[in-house]
Amino acid sequence: MSVQTLLITPPFTQLNTPYPATAYLKGFLESKNVPISQCDLSIELFNKVFTKSFIAAVFNEAQEFNSFEFLEVWKKRVEYIERVEVVIEYLRKQDDKTALQLLVDGYLPKAHRSEGKLSDVFYESTKVDQAKHLGTLFVEELGDFITANVDEFFSFTRYAEQIATSASSFDEIEQYLSYSTTLIEDQLLLLLVNKLEEEQPNLVCFTIPFPGNLFAALRCAQFIKKNYRHIKVAFGGGYCNTELRSLTDPRIFKYVDFITLDDGEGPFYKLTQYLAKEIEQQDLERTFLLKKGKVVYQNKTPNTIFHHKDLPAPSYQGLNFNHYLSFLDVINPMHRLWTDGRWNKLTVSHGCYWKQCSFCDVNLDYIGNYQNTTAIHFVDKVEKLIAETGVTGFHFVDEAAPPKALKTIAEELIKRELTISWWTNIRFEKTFTSDLCELLAKSGCIAVTGGLEVASDRLLEKMKKGVDIAQVARVTNAFSSHNVMVHAYLMYGFPTETDQETIDSLEVVRQLFKSNCIQSAFWHRFTTTIHSPIGKNPDEFEIKIVGPKFKGFAQNDLEHKDPKGTNHELYTKGLNLALSSYLKGVGFEKNLQEWFDFDVIKTSHPENLIDASL
Repeated sequence: MSVQTLLITPPFTQLNTPYPATAYLKGFLESKNVPISQCDLSIELFNKVFTKSFIAAVFNEAQEFNSFEFLEVWKKRVEYIERVEVVIEYLRKQDDKTALQLLVDGYLPKAHRSEGKLSDVFYESTKVDQAKHLGTLFVEELGDFITANVDEFFSFTRYAEQIATSASSFDEIEQYLSYSTTLIEDQLLLLLVNKLEEEQPNLVCFTIPFPGNLFAALRCAQFIKKNYRHIKVAFGGGYCNTELRSLTDPRIFKYVDFITLDDGEGPFYKLTQYLAKEIEQQDLERTFLLKKGKVVYQNKTPNTIFHHKDLPAPSYQGLNFNHYLSFLDVINPMHRLWTDGRWNKLTVSHGCYWKQCSFCDVNLDYIGNYQNTTAIHFVDKVEKLIAETGVTGFHFVDEAAPPKALKTIAEELIKRELTISWWTNIRFEKTFTSDLCELLAKSGCIAVTGGLEVASDRLLEKMKKGVDIAQVARVTNAFSSHNVMVHAYLMYGFPTETDQETIDSLEVVRQLFKSNCIQSAFWHRFTTTIHSPIGKNPDEFEIKIVGPKFKGFAQNDLEHKDPKGTNHELYTKGLNLALSSYLKGVGFEKNLQEWFDFDVIKTSHPENLIDASL
């Protein structure tokens, strides 16, 4: 007996390119002769929402509720309804003719996002990009109106994230599941019904990569359990892997039958065998289920091993790349890689070859279980995906792509004369010499991202990052010298970080931008997670964990007190103001004090810190 399986990406995940989880599983399960299909309810729902008929229904419901926040959008509702499908079609195709149409003064209505003065960067952009930016603002204004007046959970890349984030208890989630569905959810369930009737699955598997996917997936599962009782429902993905590892609350099993952890290939393959009555329940691997009213973790050991080097290429069949849209909300070249363009997603290596950073989830399989592959096998996958999708842009979605592997892959791409564009995440380690960066650029590398984190040598050592400021400067300069764009992940609020170190970190960032070592960056506020060395050993890092109290459901982010560190919250606004200016290529001559509305300490770094490192 074969088990027809349907893999679903729930709303809202990614709008410019398919999220790869279902594609990975489809490629693998097809190799095991499991009848399988996939769909991206995220992009399908988005495309249904932004139509004339649905936006008209949004305004009608706002009138019924007598709710008119963002009044300018309401006043111009006829124009928004008339133009929405033109804008959405343009964001899919970006043709020159429609670009000129969107740029005609008065063609697009303007409200709270688009009425202000546009930046100099906008006017320096191409007509296609200018139209894309205005189209993005138009869609965002409608999104703001929907969230404020019709569905408070709505957001472009998440849905009901606020009730799934740090949800130590299932109480609030269950409460919201008891409420009537919203206009958005009704449309979601209609799309789901159509897909269920078309595919006739016995097993529906939802990937839950982020907290903003959980509630929409539960709404779908709730509907399936009520109306298609013969269908089994399974959850897996990043959210489950990190947040649900200590699950004891049985209530979620009113909606799902199975929740799997870590890589999905083994658990989901076993599920299909179990439902086909080829194996017994005790043969399941890394799977939560309900037995006699209690949550049980069924995990036959040793687990079946499917090594990264032996896995087939992902399969994107069933996902229409023409349905995805390109957005341009911030005119920043690195930010565009996340929101603009189509990307095939591949993993060079499973896990992280470094796996020592104290803030990272190194105790979990997706970080700690490092597995590599060969350049020949990897480039074979590249060729397969180009043939299948017609897309030659690639995002290698590694935790940290190994430099030696990237070198052999680059050589193989050049040997086969494959013309692709690719970008990936790396560690700023000394192996990335100028010669290697030049080779990677010749093979199609257009950008790299990496963690500078807290740009303080003391803290970099404390977090076991394995790099120092001078090394980061040399590596980023090597990439930039070969026209490879560099984005730095920045962190503030690390345990014991002082006022001096925060200001010195900003000075390092200023000098890196000024020297054109990096072209993009983003500040993240440090958060302790339960699976990191810091979360496991808070005393070692001189912090105290103060919550939240675990109540049987999710457990990941931890609240902590940092008695030795500064008041990190004070610096949030100033750090972001400075970074916003540096991203535009201005503000380098300003005194750091000018970014803050309170007195800050002077930097202890010399003016030529980065230049001296180079």
